[in-house]
Amino acid sequence: MSPTRFAAEHKWIYWGAIALLLALAVVGLLRYENVSTSSKSAAKANQLQDKLVDAGYPSPDADTVEQVLGTDGGPVCEKPGGALAKALWKIHLSNGATGPGMRPVIADTKAVEVERIVLSVYCPDKVDDFDKALDSLKTDTTVRR
Repeated sequence: MSPTRFAAEHKWIYWGAIALLLALAVVGLLRYENVSTSSKSAAKANQLQDKLVDAGYPSPDADTVEQVLGTDGGPVCEKPGGALAKALWKIHLSNGATGPGMRPVIADTKAVEVERIVLSVYCPDKVDDFDKALDSLKTDTTVRR
């Protein structure tokens, strides 16, 4: 059997090898982008951890922060000063009762400081919007430390 005849009869080997190489190249490119994204989210999560510890808060789990906030801040950065955020602030900054016993309270200043820290790491351009929305909330030092 001549080498030319062998190559002509077994073209499927060449085509299979080419298809396999192309598939591996595509998978490699997709994995590279995933690793690049996860390294960015890990860096931001570590930066957030450092800022929170510097401000006197406990350090959150880095993996959880990466999954929840990713690289862009996720839901925290969507509309930090929007109506939904204000409503949630007012609900969470209450006395803890339900129904007719639920009353707003003067929230502690440190209770809203964490969101400002998160915004400063993930979307610093929205900190001003957050501060404007926060002006309508009355906060004070209400927790003894």
